[in-house]
Amino acid sequence: MKLSSRGRGCCVAGSRERGPPPRSPFVHQLRFSPLEKTKIAFMTLTLFPIRLFFAAFMMLLAWPFAFIASMGCDEQELEKPLSWWRKIVDILLKAIMRMMWLAGGFHWINVKGRRALPAEAAILTVAPHSSYFDAIPVTMTFASIVMKAESKDIPVWGTLIKYIRPVFVSRSDQDSRRKTVEEIKRRAQSGKWPQIMIFPEGTCTNRSCLITFKPGAFIPGVPVQPVVLRYPNKLDTITWTWQGPGALEILWLTLCQFHNSVEIEFLPVYIPSEEERKNPVLYANNVRRVMAEALGVPVTDYTFEDCQLALAEGQLRLPSDTCLLEFAKLVRSLGLKPETLEDDLDKYATRAMKMKKEKAGLKQFSAYLEFPVSHTLESMFALFDENEDGIIDVREFVIALSVVCKPSKTLETIQLAFQLYQSENGTITEEDLAQILKTAMGVSQINVTHLFRAVDEEEKGKITYDDFYRFAELQPHFAEDYLYPDQMVAESGLETSSLSAPNVVW
Repeated sequence: MKLSSRGRGCCVAGSRERGPPPRSPFVHQLRFSPLEKTKIAFMTLTLFPIRLFFAAFMMLLAWPFAFIASMGCDEQELEKPLSWWRKIVDILLKAIMRMMWLAGGFHWINVKGRRALPAEAAILTVAPHSSYFDAIPVTMTFASIVMKAESKDIPVWGTLIKYIRPVFVSRSDQDSRRKTVEEIKRRAQSGKWPQIMIFPEGTCTNRSCLITFKPGAFIPGVPVQPVVLRYPNKLDTITWTWQGPGALEILWLTLCQFHNSVEIEFLPVYIPSEEERKNPVLYANNVRRVMAEALGVPVTDYTFEDCQLALAEGQLRLPSDTCLLEFAKLVRSLGLKPETLEDDLDKYATRAMKMKKEKAGLKQFSAYLEFPVSHTLESMFALFDENEDGIIDVREFVIALSVVCKPSKTLETIQLAFQLYQSENGTITEEDLAQILKTAMGVSQINVTHLFRAVDEEEKGKITYDDFYRFAELQPHFAEDYLYPDQMVAESGLETSSLSAPNVVW
């Protein structure tokens, strides 16, 4: 698989021209010069412990105020204007939180534009979402937020979160998502609640682009105020993504910087048209375009689900330059629905087996999928048309679809691939294995010689699925050992972020 001029996944904001695909928005690498390493070592022994103690002290100091102010407050109380004592608590907590950020090296916070009044915009949409340091505008405004339900159980911080009366959502509960949207709509349209601050990307990225906005903030159809975040630091210790430094490492490195810059820009209120009110997805895309233009970054149709695909727990871990993220986006755009994807996979696999090694042109591929020729279909076709000769092997499509459908079930995908490629005696060659794994990982080139020889113990030049399965049972990390040792975590600087995943708000 490879990205071609027809298969690129992003475009520059405000332009219809297709641009080169950005680096994976879910990966962040840090490389330090000798001077930076020396500075971090010095700060670790001197300023870091002082900052950490002072920041923790400020958070603990805020806890009793938030706890007392939250006691006995029911929903009706919240919809009334703030009482004088609650206003005092707000001022105190904002001051304490500002001191906490000051202790972390955020000596000044550059604010551009004017924050709209609640009557002008009930919802603030903030992007890009890249770190838990994005809590800075939350503590400055004390706007309500949409937060994953588990956050309320975090000691101390959970009490501070509950003080601003967030809307809690559970990612795993589809009914919870529906209730969350209804609650956002109710609050936004009531005109009595505090503003709601929403990070519509739904997960953390490296700020290289804006991924797909979830429609929750736009379903109410009310005006929103876009808010963009920037961290213009020479060394980016702020970003916390799915692959890269973990949460504690980010905290340590950030506190070891003498100064951390942050910029918050309130853009003009976006008033939706009648068409946008009826179409939340259109509304979300148009707001995203405005924010991308302000940031000077491209937009891409990657989603939170693509992030899950990139880091699925299976024997094959997708490389950061995989084409499968682009493929997954095209699968959605084509109209294949997640709830029927497994049935679709079975259907396409059966057809591919009947076709055997027969190649397909664009029209044949269209008939095979039962979708009309479109720009999306052409882009998908181009992913598999590596030689640009106008024909593809539909077996590769089936393998890629299996990975998207079952990202953590590597052996099931490989078993299906064996069924597609095996000869009459149930064996495949080294060339077949290379094509299978190349497609399953979404790359244009791969060397499987060492892996094939390790599986082919009897040196027959052919292997069966049973041979591969026995080998995988003994060598569960065969991909790291045989396929891309040069991309190992320790050498590339990539690792799965420690602690919980960086999907703080929805």
